[in-house]
Amino acid sequence: MHQYLYLIPALPLLGFLILSLAGKHLHKRVIAWIGAGTIGAAALITILLGIEFLQSPPASGAYTQLLWNWFSAGQLSVAVSITADALTLVFIFVITFVGALIHIYSTAFMRRDRDYARFFASMNLFVCSMLVLVMADNLVLLYLGWEGVGLCSYLLIGFWYETPANCHAANKAFYITRIGDTAMAIGLFLLFKELGSLHIATIIEQAPKHFEAGDTHITLIALLLLAGGIGKSAQLPLQTWLPDAMAGPSPVSALIHAATMVTAGVYLIARMHTLFQLSPVSMTVVAVIGALTLFIAGCSAMVQTDIKRILAYSTISQIGYMFLALGVGAWSAAIFHFFTHAFFKALLFLAAGAVIEALHHEHNIFKMGGLKNSMRVVFLTFLAGAASLAALPLVTAGFFSKDPILWYAWGAANGNPFLWILAIAGAFITAFYSTRLMLVVFWGERKTPVGDHPGKWMTVPLVILGIGSVAAGFIEWPHNLVHFTLFSEQVQKVLPAVVLKQNLPSELIFQGIAALVTFAGLYTGYVLYYSNKGILEGWRQSAALLAIRNFLLGGWGFDDLYHALFVQPFLFITRINKKDVFDRLYNGIAQANININRLLSLTQNGSLRWYIAGVLLGILFIITMQLL
Repeated sequence: MHQYLYLIPALPLLGFLILSLAGKHLHKRVIAWIGAGTIGAAALITILLGIEFLQSPPASGAYTQLLWNWFSAGQLSVAVSITADALTLVFIFVITFVGALIHIYSTAFMRRDRDYARFFASMNLFVCSMLVLVMADNLVLLYLGWEGVGLCSYLLIGFWYETPANCHAANKAFYITRIGDTAMAIGLFLLFKELGSLHIATIIEQAPKHFEAGDTHITLIALLLLAGGIGKSAQLPLQTWLPDAMAGPSPVSALIHAATMVTAGVYLIARMHTLFQLSPVSMTVVAVIGALTLFIAGCSAMVQTDIKRILAYSTISQIGYMFLALGVGAWSAAIFHFFTHAFFKALLFLAAGAVIEALHHEHNIFKMGGLKNSMRVVFLTFLAGAASLAALPLVTAGFFSKDPILWYAWGAANGNPFLWILAIAGAFITAFYSTRLMLVVFWGERKTPVGDHPGKWMTVPLVILGIGSVAAGFIEWPHNLVHFTLFSEQVQKVLPAVVLKQNLPSELIFQGIAALVTFAGLYTGYVLYYSNKGILEGWRQSAALLAIRNFLLGGWGFDDLYHALFVQPFLFITRINKKDVFDRLYNGIAQANININRLLSLTQNGSLRWYIAGVLLGILFIITMQLL
């Protein structure tokens, strides 16, 4: 199957071209088959390729295809060449398989939208761009896919562009991610200056020979690449765009959060792990940013009332766990959490979309309630996703992937108690807001009547993702419980194993603490939002607690801070610049033309006497000139 590697990104690209050029003339059923079918075909090829890879791994460790030479400029020669090793296969499986389920769900969810073809064209291009990003064998082609997902996020977040708030959200995402993209581009220039190549395999081979560990140049390059990852993955301090990105349709949110854009930063750091390992400073920065982000975003998720914004802050927090794992050197643990997170986060967004659709586009969780019996399939699948998000021990995928990160936050060579405390606090918070979300939406009295129930094209993807949210974790058991590590055995052929400290307490102790903290979070949510709501009502009477709640609801005030630090000064400068000498010159030219126009318009006043007088004056002028 490896000879058909090029078809994996080519099929979504073909779907985009057909739908963008001829979509207006096609029936919706044909559009659905093209949009979902091309992604489904790519997923099938990926699965067959993965089976071939496991049965007979290539001698080089990766399948590679050179499609064509792109361009040459001086010493830089760039080819359109794609590759697939164990790390890439994990990502392309998630992108295509989860992406296909989201597309199938979308065929029903978007059925009433007049821009059906535009939606699927953009979704296909989104998947194609992400595939190019993870399959590229050089950083220039990777950067093409990197900018492609940025473009598609802009198109899809602002898909319903008639609403000004949606356009604002799309612009915000585009502007903020450009900050990281610019830093990343500078990092690529510096990397090429140092190594003379942007071929990923060459960089990984040559970097340890060219740079000394801790060298200033490699630290600067790693931090610039990290800035790119922070922007795309919505990590501190560039996280503010993602909650507003919920303006797009729910399938878009699922695709962005589970399979495409926000995981790009995780892939970049994992792929370029050699550069980060040469810079202890950058590794520490990655870990600290991840730990702070997971805690800050988790706190904001606790108080949100919009169901999609709760899940958005949850994504920021879970990506923070991945960054924490990358920063302490637990590379395969970060990728494993990416793998399981894709299932339960896609499930939660799609199930939330079904709830919103059934409740007449209601987003406020406190206007929902009582849905566990009337929407049984959605309830059960949402429960599986929420349990996995909360990392319910031994029965959910989220536990098997998050538990190693909590352990490595302390036990890895780069770990420390500060990182572990933030990570374990984040585990409590996640369990708490997951319980809050489930109880408020599905228990209690019904506050909004249920309209249309989701059909099979929406529920079947939910069931498949629900199974994945429970079963996907069993491919990698904790090594101190059962020695079954299919996942890490493959991924660690590409990524190095984590380096542990010496003389550590038993990992079983940390697993027990993590389990107790999770149950404590679940119980706290149960008490406050089900068994004893009076406590919560009492807290709401406190002005101090209300102020804290509003502070967290506003995302810790980051939007207000950036507005004061950047937006207002920029607007002030533009207002001053509006009256500079160049503008005065152009305004003067424009005003002169207006004045001349007014003078000339006096000659066209509609009076016959003025016209005759004007003709006579003209004749007299001509005769006078001839006599002279």
